Amino acid sequence: MLDSALEIPGALHAVLISADGLLMARTKDFGRDDADRVAAAMSGVQSLSRTLGFFCEDPSQTWRQTLVEFDGGWVFVISAGEGAYLGVSATADVDMADITFRMQQLVSRLGKELTTPPRENLGARS
Repeated sequence: MLDSALEIPGALHAVLISADGLLMARTKDFGRDDADRVAAAMSGVQSLSRTLGFFCEDPSQTWRQTLVEFDGGWVFVISAGEGAYLGVSATADVDMADITFRMQQLVSRLGKELTTPPRENLGARS
């Protein structure tokens, strides 16, 4: 499902992480070791970003997105539900509105899957 984030021209990789930095999912062409490293780093980035609400004059403001710019590209991190975050990397020329819109669409779809309650009593007979 994460691979749909890469349909935007310029999008490179996507990861879904837990708040404590564990990798939950990654796009198919992104190696596991690199994805684990990104997950740990993104956990720290979003944690630091969330503490800056007070800098906007209101410490109770809800964190929505962190954007990191490099010479050759971008990293976007957004909330993907309770205790989960979606990160996408992109080239410098990516359409930022398109990528953030696609990420929000993906989060909506992921939210339905992440909040589906587990089935119980699968083998039980009445």
